[in-house]
Amino acid sequence: MIPIASPKMGREEISAVESVLKSGSLTSGKVVSEFEERFSSFIGTKHGIACSSGTSALTAGLEAMGITSGDEVITTPFTFIATSNAILYNRAVPVFVDVDEKTFNIDPKKVEAAITKKTKAVLVVHLYGQPCRMDEIREICDRHGLMLIEDACQAHGAEYNGKKAGSLGDMSMFSFYATKNMVTGEGGMIMTDNNAFAEKARTIINQGQLGRYDHVIIGFNNRMTNMQAAIGLEQLKKLPEMNKKRERNARMLTEELEGIDWIELPFTEDGNKHVWHQYTIKVPASKRNEFVAYLNKKGVGARIYYPKPSYLQPAYLEMGFREGLCPVAETLSKRVVSLPVHPGVTDEDAKTIIDVVKKYR
Repeated sequence: MIPIASPKMGREEISAVESVLKSGSLTSGKVVSEFEERFSSFIGTKHGIACSSGTSALTAGLEAMGITSGDEVITTPFTFIATSNAILYNRAVPVFVDVDEKTFNIDPKKVEAAITKKTKAVLVVHLYGQPCRMDEIREICDRHGLMLIEDACQAHGAEYNGKKAGSLGDMSMFSFYATKNMVTGEGGMIMTDNNAFAEKARTIINQGQLGRYDHVIIGFNNRMTNMQAAIGLEQLKKLPEMNKKRERNARMLTEELEGIDWIELPFTEDGNKHVWHQYTIKVPASKRNEFVAYLNKKGVGARIYYPKPSYLQPAYLEMGFREGLCPVAETLSKRVVSLPVHPGVTDEDAKTIIDVVKKYR
């Protein structure tokens, strides 16, 4: 089976973790601080606050920005559930705006119509590794006095007009989960240039402490460990080359699958550097499930990201959300299929994927 994801770990990561284990300093410490500094320098932000997961980064980040009860946060329904869950964790209200059918990202043209007096922020997601149309969204936010937040959990190294995803909003969040472009197993990072936001976020993830046993707010233990950070430092060194391999694999798939009339290939907007967290095609809804089952049977680990918009998950239906809210997202959820594109996909693997897809009837 050619898996949909395969973390690339080498002797460097093993040696780095071994060094931490031998040091006896396993929890958050100097290695975490170094990872924060290196990753924030790579993205181009003043602060990086390492967390236990992408979800904890989203949740703590929103709290640090002052998102609270009754606030509305505009976001996309076509992504992993953690994005809107983070809004709900902070007792705020997710306001779902439909997506662009070509990029899968939130549609800037539909954002402004969703703004009310209660709107506090817009939380975008750079889905599958492609940045949103940030200039348009930034202009809308500035005109209405809203904060702009980037969920960059799938966009390590992606660029929008030459600037790194994660450096374009008032705050951004990354995940280092085991399937991401760079991994620490679990882990996340909050990025910002705002000193006050950074201090608040760091306090929240450290049990509300400003200093040892000086708990100024109610916080959580959402810290990253030195072991995770050690892996992250080595993965960061490899990230540019791993992304190049993703781009190469995506290019090969596109070149060979072009012209199949029942498949719509991924679209990359001008000015974007897509880092291909997922290579996602669109097929007719009537064929999708059968096609995925066929691929899996033939050894191609295709997956569906995502099979339904967030607001159609059972927990959200109980809150009163209903079908029909975002028709483009609902249609896409019935058509999307992601093919393996990660750095572990060899040329031979890519040829197998292409051959299997072409032989489907």
